[in-house]
Amino acid sequence: MRNVSVLGCGWLGKSLAISLLDEGYAVKGSTTSEEKLELLEMNHIEPYIVNISEFEEYDDFLHTDILIIAITSKDVDGFENLISQIENSPIQKVIFISSTSVYGRINKVMTEEDAVLNTPLTEIENLFRDNTFFETTIIRFAGLFGDVRQPYNWFKNGRKIPQPKGFVNMIHKEDCIEIIHEIIAQDCWNETFNACSNHHPTRREFYTIAKLSNDFEMPEFEDNEVYEWKIISSKKVQEVLGYTFIHDDLLDI
Repeated sequence: MRNVSVLGCGWLGKSLAISLLDEGYAVKGSTTSEEKLELLEMNHIEPYIVNISEFEEYDDFLHTDILIIAITSKDVDGFENLISQIENSPIQKVIFISSTSVYGRINKVMTEEDAVLNTPLTEIENLFRDNTFFETTIIRFAGLFGDVRQPYNWFKNGRKIPQPKGFVNMIHKEDCIEIIHEIIAQDCWNETFNACSNHHPTRREFYTIAKLSNDFEMPEFEDNEVYEWKIISSKKVQEVLGYTFIHDDLLDI
């Protein structure tokens, strides 16, 4: 299977599509913006306009072996329509990029076996997980960072950082892309993975070092009386895929 469509060529999706091209895949990529079509074409990605909320037909875009879904939409109806089209396409495998926001802050280490919140995102996960027309692997990424998206640029303009005693759950874009490559290369389907660095400094330690080491002022923190946190475990993705994180020290970014 050497044909891949990437639904959502944004900050993560475009870099992913380029990396797949480098590995010899034929890649189709989508955007919701006419202005970005030329950018995709310049990067040798076959460009398409796809907005799942518009209930159009995407036969050409879905004429592929593997579909990677990298959009932030939580439109359940739109996804139901998309899934019905996938069922009538040649697609055999789907990677759905989800988020560790599906877990509540209940002061514990969260694994894939833990209960999730009742949200549109978890409903969409289940739509893919329960479908028998194709195989889906779901990746729940923690907070994404890398290249232009750096934590020292966050919480500007006097914004106080909440939950300073809580813990950081983050993953570098490079690791996101490599984990997706490993899922495809190892033919690892019908799984749900958390994907997060193993390093979990407190939010106070992390943002203080990130800001001061990049010549920003000392950040301000909210004085939270309620102590809420979660730590995302990536043990499963490391064991099943044999994956070693490239960026595992969050204080070395």
